[in-house]
Amino acid sequence: MSDEPNPLGEYLRARRELVTPEQVGIPVLGLRRVPGLRREEVAMLAGISADYYLRLEQGRDRNPSVQVLESLARVLHLDDDATAYLLGLGPGKPRRSRRRTRKESIPTGIAKLVATIPLPAFVESRYFDVLAANTLATALSPRLVAGANRLRDVFLDLAEQELYPDWSEDTERLVAGFRESVGTDADDPRCIELVGELSLASARFRQLWGRHDVRAREGASTHIDHPQVGDLRLNREKLLIGGSAGQMLVIYHPDAGTDNADKLALLASATLTATPIPFATDLGGQSLGPGILSGSAWRAP
Repeated sequence: MSDEPNPLGEYLRARRELVTPEQVGIPVLGLRRVPGLRREEVAMLAGISADYYLRLEQGRDRNPSVQVLESLARVLHLDDDATAYLLGLGPGKPRRSRRRTRKESIPTGIAKLVATIPLPAFVESRYFDVLAANTLATALSPRLVAGANRLRDVFLDLAEQELYPDWSEDTERLVAGFRESVGTDADDPRCIELVGELSLASARFRQLWGRHDVRAREGASTHIDHPQVGDLRLNREKLLIGGSAGQMLVIYHPDAGTDNADKLALLASATLTATPIPFATDLGGQSLGPGILSGSAWRAP
């Protein structure tokens, strides 16, 4: 068998183990030695031969048709995001060549927006590195600073974990969003380094990564237990930055007229301290003019 990576087979096997016989109408008689569905059961329900499905899981056949993949997605109860991910693992899409990781920069206009917007905001890369953050974002979490990584902080930093009363559910969404973000580039050196580090250090990450869940990076409600203002519920928006390599602008905002809005305003008033400097620059080294620099994020005076 080839020693090449087999992301399609790994994904099919992981998702197969999460579907119960009851979910697909198969009666359970006696003990079952495998979690989820058997290979032959998936093949039968998808309308393909058991031998062909075995070759797909083992990587001996890497060219299934779109119709076969869509049929497998139906059997495995995949939603739209997970189905798109599965189709991306099939043939017909050129893989990106491996490139040496280089430091990312953000567009100048986005740096100015992050700095001046009166809401917690930061920019994250497709690997969930924080590329820029404003003062109010750092007030929400001291780990929200340029150079940090959201996966590392959420899984490995106890103080960060204590911010999230719904940490278990939050980590599910985070890892599923990360898998969607890296897509078929899971063998990229940066991804391998990050996944390897977290898999060794965090049993929770290792468990979630093995599930192969996929979820679009999109807006959601966020529950934070903040040490200064207490229980805080915010809307979190993730907006794709055009022309970037998968960078997202992340903005937190409260519902107007609520206690959450009052608490965020209180937090903002408590953090309005910074030191003026002659000129500030974005992460790419371009001058943005006079301003105030807080951490690594530029903001207007």
